[in-house]
Amino acid sequence: MEVFTQFRSSSRAVQEAHVRSDQSGSPPGPRPGDAVPAGDPDERRLALVMHGVFFVLLATSLTRYVQRHADDPRAPWVIALAVVLAVLYALDSVLTDGTPLSSGPGAWPPAPRLIRLGAVVATWAVLVVGAPSLAWVAVPLFYAALRALPPVAAYLLVAFLTLLVVSAQLALAPRFSLDLVVGPVAVATLATAVFVHMRRQAARQRALIDDLIGTRRELAATERREGVLAERQRLSMEIHDTLAQGLSSQQMLLQAALRTWDTDLTKAREHVRTATTVTEHNLAEARRFVHDLAPADLARGGGLEAALRALAARESGAGLSVRVHIDDDGDGDGGGSGGGRTVPLPDRAQSALLRIAQGALANVREHSGARATALTLTRLDDQVVLDVADNGRGFDPAAVTDAPSGERGHGIRAMRARVRQLGGTLTIESTPGEGAVLTATVPVAPHTEEPPR
Repeated sequence: MEVFTQFRSSSRAVQEAHVRSDQSGSPPGPRPGDAVPAGDPDERRLALVMHGVFFVLLATSLTRYVQRHADDPRAPWVIALAVVLAVLYALDSVLTDGTPLSSGPGAWPPAPRLIRLGAVVATWAVLVVGAPSLAWVAVPLFYAALRALPPVAAYLLVAFLTLLVVSAQLALAPRFSLDLVVGPVAVATLATAVFVHMRRQAARQRALIDDLIGTRRELAATERREGVLAERQRLSMEIHDTLAQGLSSQQMLLQAALRTWDTDLTKAREHVRTATTVTEHNLAEARRFVHDLAPADLARGGGLEAALRALAARESGAGLSVRVHIDDDGDGDGGGSGGGRTVPLPDRAQSALLRIAQGALANVREHSGARATALTLTRLDDQVVLDVADNGRGFDPAAVTDAPSGERGHGIRAMRARVRQLGGTLTIESTPGEGAVLTATVPVAPHTEEPPR
């Protein structure tokens, strides 16, 4: 029992070793200056589209200007400024594509990026003063401003660019027209609204993906915690039904040997030999327990019937006689090694029933004072029943069932847990002074006859 108690105490630390993912609420939506991950494919595709639009608009606008103002003395300067603008924009695109232009809401980009963007806008503004037909190149610059700057600064720059576009359109028109003012403003407003909406949609998708990943991690952590708890319960039952019960038997046998050593040496030596046998079996169980193998008696082959007979032979002696009776309606053995109609028992069911028999016999030897015990294995068509009956002093089953967690009563709870995992039931019938009968019932797949051929 002491081994089990130490294990139970030390294993509490295992329950605390679990993983929890950080929980965070989804943001209502980013503002124009929110950072975008470098690997965002949608952002990269949009950037490529805007870069293409910029160079197409610059080329077409410059071609239109050259066709209409080839003789203008300012034409070489306009062409030179257009080339400089293209170079500056290309340089800024190469150096900034694939990385977020701002580090978060309201944050300014690094100084080199800000300088490059300022140089592009300034060159375009000077170019528009000399050649108003290049004003519509401002549309891709809207995107650059919204992508790079904090919200207020981005909106102000978009308004400034829109004002220059309106001025350029009015300068080109022979007379004032309201659509020359409303058109650029509407385009700038639409472009800004679409960009902000797309950015917020992308942020919501990223937040949803992050939330799904966090939920998956939490589910995995929960499964790990449940697995740890289930493994703790399995280990506690295995230790109680093997090592702890074996140590308890050894203690009782050695104490009996000490009591009779001076008066009956032959009986004392018999107790010591029995304790040695229990120790050898306990050592085999411990080795198999470490390697998570089947109980030693089952591992030897022969199925559950042979394992129960080996257990009975080992437990008989020192004032207790254990008999085994196999009642198989299919004329096969309880472990499924024989023929007949009986379907072999699953390994889990065999292991559980053998452990229940071990625990029940340990309780009989330690508490009942019985002289005889019978193990009866009954194999029906859809269930298997194990009865452990003794002629001991008996007890009140309700008192054991309702006992609080502690040193005593764990064996009964472990038995109930084993049959519950297999969908079975455990009942105890006993009256003080009249012995006890423990019955474990485990359902199995019903046998089906093969159709005649």
